[in-house]
Amino acid sequence: MTQHKISKKIVGYKVVNKDQVEAVKQEAAPSLESMHENVERPEMLLGSTYKIKTPQSEHALYITINDMILNQGTQHEERRPYEIFINSKNMEHFQWVLALTRVISAVFRKGGDACFLVDEMKAVFDPQGGYFKKGGVFMPSLVAEIGTAIESHLKHIGMIKSEAMSDHQKQFLAEKRREFEAQHGESEGQAFPEKAVLCVKCSTKAMVLMDGCMTCLNCGESKCG
Repeated sequence: MTQHKISKKIVGYKVVNKDQVEAVKQEAAPSLESMHENVERPEMLLGSTYKIKTPQSEHALYITINDMILNQGTQHEERRPYEIFINSKNMEHFQWVLALTRVISAVFRKGGDACFLVDEMKAVFDPQGGYFKKGGVFMPSLVAEIGTAIESHLKHIGMIKSEAMSDHQKQFLAEKRREFEAQHGESEGQAFPEKAVLCVKCSTKAMVLMDGCMTCLNCGESKCG
């Protein structure tokens, strides 16, 4: 502990409590704007739109997420989601889609970490069965795919950090894939080998048996560690 020698006479003092100390600290610190439920909506918001096309309907869904820029022009500038809209010509799901957008928008405006929405939505399974997207990615439900679109957006604005594979990992998987295709006589050009099974980590039909070990050619997940 640092010791200080008092060389002058003490002419006055005041005892302060913990709350008063925190108040002084907040006054001294720069005021940062954060997302909360009473934040005023600006006249213009930045938006991104994502298209979802499922084999369950001839009409696509268009997901638009609008963001606010907080602390603009400072080193603490950040982009945070404010509201979400989902539009489609398919009116079959209108009621629950409208309810879902209102609940999600309310969570966005509440502030804090809204990333939990992604995991909750991606865990929703359709009792009638899911479907495979182009590229062999399995979607357990339409709600899960909406959650995946939100995940893509949160990665885009920096709220979720992507776990990108290194160039060495990508090169390793590419070599393993060529070996597998050569051994099993499969043609190149398709997303993943036809004999591939579903990977439980990335939900992509890209896991194959190589060197006695199940390995995913999409994310690198391996049963052998």
